Amino acid sequence: MNYFKTIVRENVKVCDGIYALKVTHNTEIKAGQFYMLKPKTALLGRPISVCEVEGEIVTFLYAVVGKGTEEFKHLMEGDSIELIGPLGNGFDVEKDYGKVALVGGGIGVAPLLQLSKVLREKNKDAIIDFYGGYREETYLDKEIAKYVNEIKLSTNSGNIGHKGFITEILDLDKYDTVLCCGPEVMMEKVVQMCKNKNVNVYVSMEKHMACGVGACLVCTCKTKYGNKRTCKDGPVFNGLEIEF
Repeated sequence: MNYFKTIVRENVKVCDGIYALKVTHNTEIKAGQFYMLKPKTALLGRPISVCEVEGEIVTFLYAVVGKGTEEFKHLMEGDSIELIGPLGNGFDVEKDYGKVALVGGGIGVAPLLQLSKVLREKNKDAIIDFYGGYREETYLDKEIAKYVNEIKLSTNSGNIGHKGFITEILDLDKYDTVLCCGPEVMMEKVVQMCKNKNVNVYVSMEKHMACGVGACLVCTCKTKYGNKRTCKDGPVFNGLEIEF
């Protein structure tokens, strides 16, 4: 699969170190899929999950953590950017999840916006709650609030919501399924909690990637059925099958 060019529609700062990039790409996209976005000064793209889809506008939420994403933050409306996507397997939104908890940590909350929107479109009466864990500032919680029943937040400082980890206030007795994305240490904790409570759990894995299409094997993750490619076989996996 080759990179193609598209136009930047908007690129705005959401909060300290977090930006929302909107580009044009009119295609079918599943919640939980991602794109490889290529900085002009780099050989390889950066995997960025799809945050929201509105018609032909695709929004990516990204954290500035290195040279590539540092370059992204300087993009302006009308600039061009090279990308590949959509890639990977997203969340199965046709599945009957019962009562759902969406659990996100940091930039991992990004794909949960589109997921919450699609789940609500599929079932107007579904029980869908959002649990978001952050360092200091929260983001996307107001947008996700439009599609869920309840929101629970945590920050390291306690400035907003619970002081501590989001897993400390995650009440699994209320849910049949957890859909999760965030730091691996958080997802490992969530999966273990779900095992203990016999709750279904699906996780969107975050790994370093080179190609994004399953050829290079850089993003391999371990499962009870052997090694899997996060980009091609995932990034969404049954959490009970992942070996952290």
